[in-house]
Amino acid sequence: MTIRCAIIDDEPLALGLIASYVKKTPSLELCGTYSSAVQAMNELPNNPVDLLFLDIQMPDLNGLEFSKMVPERTRIVFTTAFEQYAIDGYRANALDYLLKPISYADFSEAVGKAMEWFNLKLKAESEKTNFQPESSEYIYVKSDYKLIQIELDKILYIEGLKDYVKIYTEENSRPILSLISMKALEERLPAERFLRVHRSFIVQKSKIKIIDKGRIVFGKEYIPISETYKTMLQDYVNKHII
Repeated sequence: MTIRCAIIDDEPLALGLIASYVKKTPSLELCGTYSSAVQAMNELPNNPVDLLFLDIQMPDLNGLEFSKMVPERTRIVFTTAFEQYAIDGYRANALDYLLKPISYADFSEAVGKAMEWFNLKLKAESEKTNFQPESSEYIYVKSDYKLIQIELDKILYIEGLKDYVKIYTEENSRPILSLISMKALEERLPAERFLRVHRSFIVQKSKIKIIDKGRIVFGKEYIPISETYKTMLQDYVNKHII
């Protein structure tokens, strides 16, 4: 596949360097270069791209602020001379973070991550279109700049931590950490299989083995059940009581 991309950087030398990298990378198509986020904000909506190489420190509107205006379909690789922005870049759900001066090797590695992300996305969309009831069901979540496939049947429960979630599975002793809200994840999970039992917890119904004193027990972990969701859980349990 070919990835349509654009570059935003207020430094002419940096803008030219990245543009030269894009032009000699066969998997990329350069669709625009912008010397400010304000310019891009006015022009990009009419020329949408898949990938954006975005400088962080710019006048008027910085890259982190601009990233919040970018459509979900457009992924971001941040470029900056300041390493302290790395954490902010991760929170902005960027695919990668390149520290200036940028070598072609580092640039190529970031493009590789982007290719992997878009190929996985296309695969997931294709398999969703061709979904058969007997097929394995799964989701992809972003964790540490990678897309990780998680089989729905393996999920025990999910814990929400502000802008992050921890996904606990049967296969891993440690949870998978992903930058996504509980609400957004809940909307993607099949309601017939998963149930919100607390503002901070979603459980897979079929994995509930023990309920003890108003809490769901998973090994040594006790999941609280709030009053708001207690009735829905009780309705589910009542259907299976003999």
